[in-house]
Amino acid sequence: MSRIGKKPIVIPQGVTVTVQEHLVTVKGAKESLTEKVHPLINVKVESNEILVSRTGDTKEERSLHGLTRALIQNMVIGVTQGYTKELEVKGTGYRAQLSGKKLVLNLGYSHPVEFVAPAGIAIQVENNKITIKGADKQLVGEVAANIRGFRVPDAYHGKGVKYLGEVLHLKEGKTGAKK
Repeated sequence: MSRIGKKPIVIPQGVTVTVQEHLVTVKGAKESLTEKVHPLINVKVESNEILVSRTGDTKEERSLHGLTRALIQNMVIGVTQGYTKELEVKGTGYRAQLSGKKLVLNLGYSHPVEFVAPAGIAIQVENNKITIKGADKQLVGEVAANIRGFRVPDAYHGKGVKYLGEVLHLKEGKTGAKK
């Protein structure tokens, strides 16, 4: 039995969970998330709990059991509390600003980088700090990774876009023989 998969998920007040065929929908006060469940996994809603079970005991079913439970748990947390990722822009002349729904980044390129947030994602900019909020944990992480990918922090000075609190191990510069 999967240690994670066997635990029931408690449904908080104000959240409704519906299971149709292999589609789980979690609705909260503001957001609604839907996840497709593998046919080898069964999901049941009993009173105020979600129970995840598997049909057999193959390696694939065992691995999908805990995964499915964790994904549904993330959906429940997402519609109640939401998820947040924070990025920091560091470097001379590097700036981040919002222009309507677009995030405009000046990252030392000859042109500004524009990023349009997908549906369900809210972006806020304060000084050189970018905050990404949303109900879908996977989408919040993907958006943060995409923004960080525009200018990954360099190994020598740490200039670029990094996660808030990310520890960068900087390399030493040249220390060759001097004439």
